[in-house]
Amino acid sequence: MPRRPRIDIPGLIYHVMCRGIERREIFIDDRDREQLLARIAKHANKESIHMYAFSLMPNHFHLLVRPLSTCLAAFMRRVLTGYAIYFNRRHKRSGHLFQNRYKSFVIEEEAYLLELIRYIHLNPLRAGIVPNLKALATWPYCGYSALMGYVEKSWFEADYTLSLFDAEKLIARKKLSSFMEDGLGARRRGDFVGGGLKRSLGMRPGKAIYRDECREDMQHSIRRNEQNSIQQHNGQLDAQHQAYDERILGSGDFVQAVLSNLDKPTVEEEGNCLDINALIRVVLSFYGITLIELCSGSKRSAISKARSAIILLGIKHCKVLPVELAKILAISPSTVYSIISRGREEPESKIILDLY
Repeated sequence: MPRRPRIDIPGLIYHVMCRGIERREIFIDDRDREQLLARIAKHANKESIHMYAFSLMPNHFHLLVRPLSTCLAAFMRRVLTGYAIYFNRRHKRSGHLFQNRYKSFVIEEEAYLLELIRYIHLNPLRAGIVPNLKALATWPYCGYSALMGYVEKSWFEADYTLSLFDAEKLIARKKLSSFMEDGLGARRRGDFVGGGLKRSLGMRPGKAIYRDECREDMQHSIRRNEQNSIQQHNGQLDAQHQAYDERILGSGDFVQAVLSNLDKPTVEEEGNCLDINALIRVVLSFYGITLIELCSGSKRSAISKARSAIILLGIKHCKVLPVELAKILAISPSTVYSIISRGREEPESKIILDLY
């Protein structure tokens, strides 16, 4: 089966994994690890790449990244090509260093960001590279050391991650430490390394599947296993009605939003599109809020409705990309995609367009 094309949409978060060919070591010593981190630092900055987690294992590494002004493929190509040339020269070898192409999975930020930060950063501890969390906090080849303040990396989004726990860094680090400790007793999550929704439902990943196929599968299952109640099967059926894709880790609605190629929005009619700034002014006036309130992240009803109206109308009538709307509204692109995926225009939308 031919490989499916990568999803490479700026603004979304990706879990990236890269493994050595035949599972061989790609880091012989700390000098090698420093070399890879130096190449990441060279090509990642706050304007082009946001890095939320990394972990360098002997024969593979993990990254959790949000590409912004550059695409993920270009970033990874620069990092991997340069490192492979360095490694082969230093260790007097030739040929491919990495196993096939790297793996990358889009993740739904609200549901999986913190879980994956913990999963990736616990890898060295689970593999026995470091003995405990205290040692992990000082190990420089894992992002946890930057989060805990022992290692400074200008290209790493430590402040953002800590802010998800508490506004005060000292308190945030204590909560983060407890969060990591809780993760030690949790079971390993196979869906974190690919498979998306279908893997999380305990099924083998494959191409996208939708309502009719799922219904037929479940009907066969009901006939095969009459012990289970019809009600239980209906609950499973409702879960499996959702779209899935092995390249995406998230809910069915999020999968559909990403797959609908929303970075190429269309409008209902030909002709001039509306101006997004004018639309925002009309929405603010209609809901009686200020621009500062709109971009505050508040979940107050009027602000949430205004935010949704700007996103849904902005894409439909202004041809504004989801990534650009995220910047305008000071929210994450993943949040924009979530609003799009579950969003139906409010009844007020027609009034807003008439006022425009």
